[in-house]
Amino acid sequence: MTGQPRLDELTQEDAFLARHLGPSAAEVAGMLSVLGLASLDELIDQAVPESIRLRQPLALPGPRREDRALADLAARARHNRVQRSLIGMGYHGTVMPSVIRRNVLENPGWYTAYTPYQPEIAQGRLEALLNYQQLVVDLTGLDIANASLLDEATAAAEAMAMARRLSKSDSRRFFVDEYSFPQTRAVLETRARYLGFELVSGPLATAAQSNCFGALLQYPDDRGLVADLGPAIAGLKASGAIVAVACDPMALVLLKSPGALGADIALGSVQRFGLPMGYGGPHAAFFATREDCVRSMPGRIIGVARDARGRTALRMTLQTREQHIRREKANSNICTSQVLLANLAGFYATYHGPEGLRTIARRIHRLAALFAAGLRAAGIAVRHRHFFDSVRFDAGERTPALHDILTGAGYNLRRLDDGGLAAAFDETVTPEALAQLLSLITGREADLERLDAEVIATGENLPPALLRQDAILSHPVFHRHRTEHGMLRYLKALQNRDLALDHAMIPLGSCTMKLNPASAMIPVGWPEFADLHPFAPADQAAGYRQLLDDLTAWLTAITGFDAISLQPNSGAQGEYAGLVGIRRYHDSRGEVQRDICLIPQSAHGTNPASAHLCGLEVVVVACDAQGNVDIADLERKAAEHTGRLAALMITYPSTHGVFEEAIRDICAIVHRHGGQVYLDGANLNALVGLARPADMGADVCHMNLHKTFAIPHGGGGPGMGPIGLAAHLAPFMPGHPAPGPEQCGQGAVNAAPHGSASILPITWMYLAMLGGTGLVQASRIAILNANYLATRLGEHYPVLYSGRRGRVAHECILDIRPIRAATGIAEIDIAKRLMDYGFHAPTVSFPVPGTIMIEPTESETRAELDRFVEAMAGIRAEIRKVESGLWPADDNPLKRAPHTQADVVADDWKRPYSRAEAVFPLPWLRANKFWPSVNRIDEVWGDRHLQCSCPPTASYDTGAAPPGPAA
Repeated sequence: MTGQPRLDELTQEDAFLARHLGPSAAEVAGMLSVLGLASLDELIDQAVPESIRLRQPLALPGPRREDRALADLAARARHNRVQRSLIGMGYHGTVMPSVIRRNVLENPGWYTAYTPYQPEIAQGRLEALLNYQQLVVDLTGLDIANASLLDEATAAAEAMAMARRLSKSDSRRFFVDEYSFPQTRAVLETRARYLGFELVSGPLATAAQSNCFGALLQYPDDRGLVADLGPAIAGLKASGAIVAVACDPMALVLLKSPGALGADIALGSVQRFGLPMGYGGPHAAFFATREDCVRSMPGRIIGVARDARGRTALRMTLQTREQHIRREKANSNICTSQVLLANLAGFYATYHGPEGLRTIARRIHRLAALFAAGLRAAGIAVRHRHFFDSVRFDAGERTPALHDILTGAGYNLRRLDDGGLAAAFDETVTPEALAQLLSLITGREADLERLDAEVIATGENLPPALLRQDAILSHPVFHRHRTEHGMLRYLKALQNRDLALDHAMIPLGSCTMKLNPASAMIPVGWPEFADLHPFAPADQAAGYRQLLDDLTAWLTAITGFDAISLQPNSGAQGEYAGLVGIRRYHDSRGEVQRDICLIPQSAHGTNPASAHLCGLEVVVVACDAQGNVDIADLERKAAEHTGRLAALMITYPSTHGVFEEAIRDICAIVHRHGGQVYLDGANLNALVGLARPADMGADVCHMNLHKTFAIPHGGGGPGMGPIGLAAHLAPFMPGHPAPGPEQCGQGAVNAAPHGSASILPITWMYLAMLGGTGLVQASRIAILNANYLATRLGEHYPVLYSGRRGRVAHECILDIRPIRAATGIAEIDIAKRLMDYGFHAPTVSFPVPGTIMIEPTESETRAELDRFVEAMAGIRAEIRKVESGLWPADDNPLKRAPHTQADVVADDWKRPYSRAEAVFPLPWLRANKFWPSVNRIDEVWGDRHLQCSCPPTASYDTGAAPPGPAA
């Protein structure tokens, strides 16, 4: 029969590509017509320089249908063996309440939202983060907390740097508790080296005599011991040191807080508040300090402010602290935090409340106490009288055989270097499991009833003097949502206040808010990936090994580098890891004097911040009138610093949204003067399959998996930032103290060997479903969509930069400065007005002040792009009414934006435009209106009246103005 399709056409292995790409083939042709082009090839020839083009097919497998990819990944997952993990070391089994899993973790309304830089359409996430901060403040006993950091180990490194900023001591020594977690010590060693700090370690009793500027203590410590840190803290502070305490938040439910013990800083991981171990992450680190230290604290802080109507509203406070603004003067280079994970942990506390948390904590401790009592009854020595969840015991010569027996029975215990064993209990352990564990160890049947009566009679194993006496979680939010129905409605109410990708395009330049495929998200919840301890025996993680090997091979093919490290768990951490690798490389060659980092004016703010953290001196390279690196200035500065040149950091395609023609020449200049080239991979999504960073001359590059490869933003995190390295830098990639093949090079940059491993299946699925051919087409459509928007929006706003042949890359910058000069309407006014049109604002005033940067990605349809153009054209028409004098410069829809339902129902509407013009400026908004929940927020008021904990509930319920400052 003629005209029938072939079997391979009916099989549709490439079906996902059409689901992922926004424009259809017919729409692509129409969009190309608008550009005056006949084909996508013609567009790519105009946009991407010939000199860097990849001329062979991308060496990846072919595409797979969604069901086929899921089946293939499931086959790998089955090679992981999930056992009951009692290893501890900061990672514990947990139970995420189903109402939270279903309605937050698996809900695109939560995981596809962007960082809340536009707070008027992010009030739900901001309230959830404020609840999280209140949780941390209550548990730590300190004044103020941030909205999360990356993990416990890097939070400890941030505390070390913060202590140096705060301490009046001249010392460069930092004391580290000898019983802190080994992965924390490893990260501290990496960070200290290029900050010029000396780490000293020893017993707590010697801490005050160590002549240090700061100290990190562990509570409970790595042995499981609960000790009174008060005397050591007092001695350290008397010597002028700033004291940080790394602590277990579940233990703090029962134990005296670090603040009550005198600590200046408290930090740790909220992983055990319902977050799966995930082979190491992602997890949210908490960080709290005294209020007078707030401007030195790293990370983002959510604060209480007020809107134009005087109502309580929330925002990220003190944003001028952020590294994008402060650059090399920043406190930290952190860009991605762990918002989704912080929210999950905060909701866990909200759902359980103080009584529920206390019950869980007491159950964990009781299980540990029963275990210790059962061991003692069998004549087995338990090392510590006071512990929370971790019990160390001596099995003597039986240790190796006993460890094997327990592992074979499904229990992973920690084997100690000195011949002992340790078991760390968590909320997933059942009485039946405890009884079996005791029977395996002691060889006798465990009588839990008798042991329980004994423990109750003799007292539990927490020091009475260290028991918590103060109340926690007294705010009403932690008492109002006990039922599943109530919690469901609370989560939905918060979600309704946030604009995410499930409502409309989020056209943020440089942030790549693309589709996060549902099929790619499914494996995140599989127990084989979610419930594995990061230090589980290698033979229990064979499926992860296959996944990691696949990703390493695929990312190698995409970037052209010789080696890949998957350890960095954010883009900024990838920058840091790459720069440390460069420094280690120079040091290995005896060129320790190389400490200059050249950075173009257009660079991401994290670039100079990361260079600063690596002990590098930043020298800025000018850009020319077209936004490209000024080659003459680069030549001049590279020659001037030739003996000290360590690296150039460059973003490609550039942050100005174009493919620079001279990228190979730029790399050659740096190499000629002895430096290395760090290519910031923030815009890698415009390169995949079209060009490779290594082929251009780059020596190292990070890859934002949360941007280019579909891991969702989660409202500001999680992220992943693996690095690719040339062969000569490969020996200096991150290592890790955990057993395994990663023990090489520079030491750890992350608490877990493979960073946030449990979200790597998302990228695996994305790459598997698209395959090599699909990835190339995705890059081509991303460039098409950007050029289509640039052409159509160029009719209303000037496009600031374009390439030599008049094309942009994957994003474009609109210049609002002429409009502001003529009318007083600024880029921020356009951003706020876009909310009334149902869109999230593009990137504002970055990388050029007075501009907006737009990136549509490949996954938006032509209809959505046209809708955005119509909105931007409508706003330009409104600006013309201001220009003509029809609307006053200070009283028009742009200056008043965004508009809320409160505006529409107000009795006193006295504005020169109608209510309909305010909230329904285009007809299609009536069918699907997103209502901002607050009016424009008074940013200045929020910074002047700093309050970063939950306000009284009445201020939410009645719309009253928020209370005064916390201090």
